[in-house]
Amino acid sequence: MLVGPIVDRLRTLEPIEILSNHELKEKIFAELEEFEGTIRFEGLLGLLPNASQEERETQIKEKAAELTGEYSHESNNAIKNILSDVLSLGAFTVIVATCRREIAVLKSFIDELAYGLSDSAKAFIIILSTDVFVGYHSPHGWEVLLEKVLAHFGLPESMDFINAFIATVPVFMDTMFKYWIFRYFNQISPSAVATYRNMNE
Repeated sequence: MLVGPIVDRLRTLEPIEILSNHELKEKIFAELEEFEGTIRFEGLLGLLPNASQEERETQIKEKAAELTGEYSHESNNAIKNILSDVLSLGAFTVIVATCRREIAVLKSFIDELAYGLSDSAKAFIIILSTDVFVGYHSPHGWEVLLEKVLAHFGLPESMDFINAFIATVPVFMDTMFKYWIFRYFNQISPSAVATYRNMNE
């Protein structure tokens, strides 16, 4: 609401800037090629009997201008998302730094809630968390999540990066999670860890 109008006013993306971005250029060319193919196909079927070659060229030029405008808007949205996220992170940091008492109360409430759970409930939450976030059977979930994050920031969807991320980060998270369970959680609630082992076998 605050960032959007500022970015729209300060930034106007020209077609030349769009075409210098390889990812956007490929998307525009693919859509334009599909549109041009549709026009030719309709012409061959006789659905556009009165359309001259100049009129078809005009339609293609109009479509090119429309696509450039759409992707210009998409590029502006990526900048808005980045600025909004930075501002949100800054606001959150200020809140954390200035509201220590309230955060301590919230932490004690969460601790009380967590310690009040039964051993089987704690073990169930641990298994659910590890299977959802660091399970080896969930690469498609990570892939979808990373594609959405990259699109949110206007970055190209690189499958090399996504595959490298999936191959390393969940494994690292799994190792850290197991270390936390057997180094710290084992001291806090050994019976819950024993239940976790039994449920996991």
